Amino acid sequence: MARSPFTLAAAVTAAVPGADVVGARALSSGGDGRFDSAVATLADGTEVVIRASNDDETASELAKESLALRALTAGARSMLRFAAPEHLGDGRVGDTRALVTTLLPGFQIDAADVPAGPGAAVAIGKAVAGVHALPASVVRSAGLAERTAAEARDEVRLLIDRAAATGRVSARLTVRWREAVDADDLWRFESAVTLGGAHAESFVFADDDERGPRVTGIVGWHALSIGDPAVDLAWLTLAADARSDVLDAYASATLRAPDAGLATRARLLAELELARWLLHGHDTHRADIVDDAAQLLDALADGIHDDLAPRAGAGAGVDEAMSALDRVPATGATRIDTSMQTDTYDASAFAGISMDDTSAFGPRGAARTDEDDEGASKAPKEDAAPHDGAREDLTATGSIEHRDPNATEDLGDLRASFGPSGTSPQGSADGDDEDSPERPGTLLPSEGGIAGSDSDVAEAHRAARAAFQRWTSASSE
Repeated sequence: MARSPFTLAAAVTAAVPGADVVGARALSSGGDGRFDSAVATLADGTEVVIRASNDDETASELAKESLALRALTAGARSMLRFAAPEHLGDGRVGDTRALVTTLLPGFQIDAADVPAGPGAAVAIGKAVAGVHALPASVVRSAGLAERTAAEARDEVRLLIDRAAATGRVSARLTVRWREAVDADDLWRFESAVTLGGAHAESFVFADDDERGPRVTGIVGWHALSIGDPAVDLAWLTLAADARSDVLDAYASATLRAPDAGLATRARLLAELELARWLLHGHDTHRADIVDDAAQLLDALADGIHDDLAPRAGAGAGVDEAMSALDRVPATGATRIDTSMQTDTYDASAFAGISMDDTSAFGPRGAARTDEDDEGASKAPKEDAAPHDGAREDLTATGSIEHRDPNATEDLGDLRASFGPSGTSPQGSADGDDEDSPERPGTLLPSEGGIAGSDSDVAEAHRAARAAFQRWTSASSE
């Protein structure tokens, strides 16, 4: 049963030495129902707020807020452009813990009612940036919590795993959240002093005739810590109209390094609040809370139509491309023979010549003589007609590209089948003899052979022979 304002006000005199309470009333904001609260009026007209816990959880929260408010020294408060409650004293109401602080006058705006444009949205963004600009020493000197970007990421990953283990989170949401946690770009941020989870009711406003509502105070400092700045912006998912204006105002007012993943992390943390509610019900064995959280999670899964984690598209930048290359596993490079890949020889010209056929190249090691050149210059300019009966099958043993590149052939035993000048004994000096066999190894242009006069062909064949020998030698190494 809620305690009356007069019961609570009576505890102020014990918590604040010298306090003379002359009146009491209910706290107009009402709170979230987790505390019993009231406003006590002192003899000098000052109004103070007293809140009493209802369970161990709220008692712990009051203890943390008491510590945080005392950590906000006069120097830290002077850096803020708004007020924060001042700690006046700690006491007890019956067997429960109580905290007394100064009252911040003004009004609050529900998240869904925060208007877009200049005014409340801009004021909120600047106020959050002001909190995040506080020096880290404020938190560290009080021994409050501190998390690095990596620790904040691990904490979120653990929360997702625990929620998934209950079996009440859809696979769609689990994959969505895990993809976001695995996206490195989202977690490159500089930790800051944060409220640890601001919400719309954290901001107290006063009307300004020229600029509209302005933030005059912030309440709810119990989670003051160093961590992810996105935790103080997660509530913006409920302020659809003002969300972009708050984020823009925050970005323009902050003195910190740009944080490209801030908005996405804020959205992720907002979705994970439902997972926290689910785990609260699971840990306290409250089936009603578990069922409520599961229904909310199902509704969330049905309503999402995009991804949290960024996906590389066709216009991905250099950084994304280099990052992708870094993820390619290292493998041994495949050896590729390039001995014929020059601008001197055309490898396709030898595609139809088998490894066993060397007649096109003449005897290995045969030296070119002046007689060879002279004989070649006197040769007929027209090739002899092919003789079907004597023509050799050049593809019987397979073409070069189908052979083992590391195999070698001993062609020395074919030397005897050629004359001393490198011409075949089957050849005829009369290229017009229709019955004479075709020059061994000579292909037509359509067969991959070399077009031109006999001297051109002879010259090309000799060059090809030398190239072929180099190729087989290089392949065997």
